[in-house]
Amino acid sequence: MQQSQVPKPDPKQSNDEPEIVIRVRGLRNQFGSHVVHDNLDLDVYKGDILGVVGGSGTGKSVLLRSIVGLITPAAGEVTVFGKTLSELSDKERDSVDRQMGVLFQQGALYSSLTVKENIAFPLIEQLGMSRPEAEDLALMKIFLVGLSAVAADRYPSELSGGMIKRAALARSLALDPAILFLDEPTAGLDPISAANFDELIMTLRDALGLTIFLVTHDMDTLYTACDKIAVLSDKKVLISAPIEEVKKVDNEWIQEYFNGPRGRAAYSSHQQEE
Repeated sequence: MQQSQVPKPDPKQSNDEPEIVIRVRGLRNQFGSHVVHDNLDLDVYKGDILGVVGGSGTGKSVLLRSIVGLITPAAGEVTVFGKTLSELSDKERDSVDRQMGVLFQQGALYSSLTVKENIAFPLIEQLGMSRPEAEDLALMKIFLVGLSAVAADRYPSELSGGMIKRAALARSLALDPAILFLDEPTAGLDPISAANFDELIMTLRDALGLTIFLVTHDMDTLYTACDKIAVLSDKKVLISAPIEEVKKVDNEWIQEYFNGPRGRAAYSSHQQEE
């Protein structure tokens, strides 16, 4: 069996090394008798866009939800900004949660609220802002993701798929998080909209200093936007490394995924763009 190539924890992290903002150790996720993850380790470094891939049923979204606290692992530790989540008080956990923005696959916008109201909602509820102040800030986030003032006053049902993704992204940025979690952000988008979204993600990472945890199956996104790829297999992270290193791993799924027809087409397109 292929050995996991995830870095082992270092007792001390020197100032010269990249900062680890998310550290997962010994994670076990289990639903009844079904074990999704077992003794899973993963490091996510500050400023990286990490693409998380794996076959069906490998628990990509489950891993995301475990890190953001929507699922309680059966075992193991999740550490964010050096704080072990299971050891935090409610107040400490709230402080960490505000540093994490999440965009789920379907956007998860409130259908009864306009785009601007959706983004203002966490500012009012969690920060206690007045409505006018929150809506002014919401408008800034809307512009940040490339939407117009006209879109701000529309309801989700009145938006295209690409606009919904951008609106949901704006809401995930409402509280100025340091880490952004994206669950299949380009799913359902046409190739042009998906490419534009990839460009937006990279621009926001650079402009805001974000770290991005990105669950995706989009080969173009992996080549274009991601600094490293984490591959889930056999209930663990098989490897977390730049894509060129990942492609060399002697693993049937990796070879079929990255070096099969779709993988070769994405690589060829990426080479032409460079």
